[in-house]
Amino acid sequence: MITNAPAQSVPSAPDIRDIKPPLEIASGWEWLWWVAALAALMAVYFLWRWWQKRKANQPLPPPIPAHVRAKQKLQEALALIAQPKPFVIAVSDTARTYLEERFTFRAPERTTEEFLRELSSTNLLAKEQKESLGEFLQSCDLVKFAKYEPGEKELLELHTSALRLVEETKPSEVIAAAGEQIVNRQS
Repeated sequence: MITNAPAQSVPSAPDIRDIKPPLEIASGWEWLWWVAALAALMAVYFLWRWWQKRKANQPLPPPIPAHVRAKQKLQEALALIAQPKPFVIAVSDTARTYLEERFTFRAPERTTEEFLRELSSTNLLAKEQKESLGEFLQSCDLVKFAKYEPGEKELLELHTSALRLVEETKPSEVIAAAGEQIVNRQS
């Protein structure tokens, strides 16, 4: 017996799920890309190390002696001679820096009085050089701090005094080497 009963919709069961997306299967060549990337990183690292070693093995140029640098700076200061204060600052800073480099004497951080007091207790300079340096620094201080504006002649005298200090105190082996060059030129 067949009954014509109306068809009932069957409710979907809770355990039925939708279709899963397809799984991607590795091609087997992915490892090659990882190895290539690792090899590239290693090559960059070893090239960098080689470059650093090569750079470290290059000889450094010999340092420019303090007296040569001081002469260069004094020559450059002449461009400021029309402006007394900047000129005097450049000349006095050059002299103080030169003394610090030449004699390992802490000159730039001290006042003129402190510097001269400490210098008087050493035998780094001759008595005449100490007196000349004292006069030079006090003249520079007048321009730097007392607003004194000297003429070009006085500024050139300060420059000459600083240059003389550098010439008189340069290392003796430099003087001997210069003497040999003069003798060789005359021969």
